[in-house]
Amino acid sequence: MTDPHLADLRKTYAQRTLSEADVLPDAVQQFRVWMDEAIAAQLDEPTALTLSTVSATGQPSSRVVLLKGLPNEAAFLFYTNYDSRKGQELGAHPLAAMNFFWPGLERQVRIEGHVEKAPESLSTEYFQSRPRSSQLGAWASPQSQVIGSREELEARETAMASEFGAQDPLPRPPHWGGYILRPHRLEFWQGRPSRLHDRIAYDLDGTAWRRTRLAP
Repeated sequence: MTDPHLADLRKTYAQRTLSEADVLPDAVQQFRVWMDEAIAAQLDEPTALTLSTVSATGQPSSRVVLLKGLPNEAAFLFYTNYDSRKGQELGAHPLAAMNFFWPGLERQVRIEGHVEKAPESLSTEYFQSRPRSSQLGAWASPQSQVIGSREELEARETAMASEFGAQDPLPRPPHWGGYILRPHRLEFWQGRPSRLHDRIAYDLDGTAWRRTRLAP
């Protein structure tokens, strides 16, 4: 049954337009333009994205992670625990989808591609640039596993701090590091009135991007 408190929530999108003439030939360069604009607009968490993976049985799952780089201008970089649910699912099926939503600009970007682990040197460099508390947290948390209580988690953190003492930075845990998504499809969505939104899709054709307009 439709809930009127939810069904009646509506917003008219009318800030901007998006045409084929507005976008660059390269999809990742176009993404960088939109990301720079989201950062310049001082939106909350502009690098936050929904990452979707799929299990060995075909069950999809999604969670929010943060984009940490665009290496080589042709990939999307994020970091996580390799033993987490997403890490295990990427090990079984190294395909994923990302979705960025910037309501302040009435925009979203959808990305699909193949995922691989980032070079260890890159993961170590980033890990050791993080605050010490975040480094300890990566050692202490058995991400996605069942734990008995909050107190148990905090006790693991205290134990890690005692074990490492004054060492700074900490070594990178072998179960923690980066993933690189190499895209084969991106879609740029700009909200428009009457729900007649603009959608420009890019599909990788060899080494070039092919652009098409999609109906909303």
